[in-house]
Amino acid sequence: MTEIQDHRSLIEKLGVDIDAELLDLALTHRSYAFEHGGIPHNERLEFLGDSVLSLAVTSMLYERFPSDAEGTLSRRRAGVVSMVALAAVARELGLGAHLKLGRGEERTGGRDKDSILADATEAIFGAAYLSAGRTAALSLVQRLIAPLVDDPDRYGAVGDPKTAVQELAARMGVAPPAYEVTAEGPAHDRRFTAVVRVGDREATGQGVSKKQAEMAAALRLWQDAQDAPARA
Repeated sequence: MTEIQDHRSLIEKLGVDIDAELLDLALTHRSYAFEHGGIPHNERLEFLGDSVLSLAVTSMLYERFPSDAEGTLSRRRAGVVSMVALAAVARELGLGAHLKLGRGEERTGGRDKDSILADATEAIFGAAYLSAGRTAALSLVQRLIAPLVDDPDRYGAVGDPKTAVQELAARMGVAPPAYEVTAEGPAHDRRFTAVVRVGDREATGQGVSKKQAEMAAALRLWQDAQDAPARA
């Protein structure tokens, strides 16, 4: 079975004909590459995909919000290209199940870490650009990002999840969100884990900074709350 067949469900969701080797590379995390003799991993594709993402989102927002000033457009863009937004897109695609991770990341839940999911999503955008060209890659990004822009509540939560969770707490009639953050790893490669609690709800998020971890946790709690009635 080839890699393209292994990832058939993902290819169908993407709707873009991506070269099998490039797709495999986009899904290869550096932890896996290190454990397999230093083979190539997805960080170069991620670098390329970041530029594809920025151009696609910038042009989409420019067309959809003709009355917005530059500052407003910049804030909108920051929300939908953020790590938490890209991780949300990755989860919609079921991307975590397709990742190639090292044993350490497997043990620590790497398939659902926002940072890993976001990076792999950008790498896929880069692979789409190289495989199918500029137009197809920009269209892919805009199609995946559009639900965030079209849903005001979800867009607001992704762009500013901590405020969304504060508003959730107010609606529930409970105390404001409480965050607990822990860190691990050496100073040059620090990883943060945040736990946020609202009433009897709780969610966890990870990131490369305290702020990212708190945002990831807040977005996860907000998303969970949409799936069930709020309760104090």
